[in-house]
Amino acid sequence: MGVSADHPATLEAFSKQQNLKHLLLGDFRRQMLPSYGALETNDQSPIYRYAKRAYFIIDRNGVVKFVKVQTNALDLLDPNEVLKALKDSGAS
Repeated sequence: MGVSADHPATLEAFSKQQNLKHLLLGDFRRQMLPSYGALETNDQSPIYRYAKRAYFIIDRNGVVKFVKVQTNALDLLDPNEVLKALKDSGAS
């Protein structure tokens, strides 16, 4: 599943456009992002409060098994790194 700070209507349109098969959750009010260290608050930014690109693996018991928060939102994590982390975590 994915989580985004975008508006729910934006997430719905994006999901349809990309033909996504997984669930996208919205944190438009930015209530969850700070708990995971995935919210940037920058007085110098015109956006001010925005989501960082972050990857988490959380097991069925709610235990966080993997965290990777990118400094730059344009930096994507290599899918193989995520798959390896998933395998190593035992959270599959």
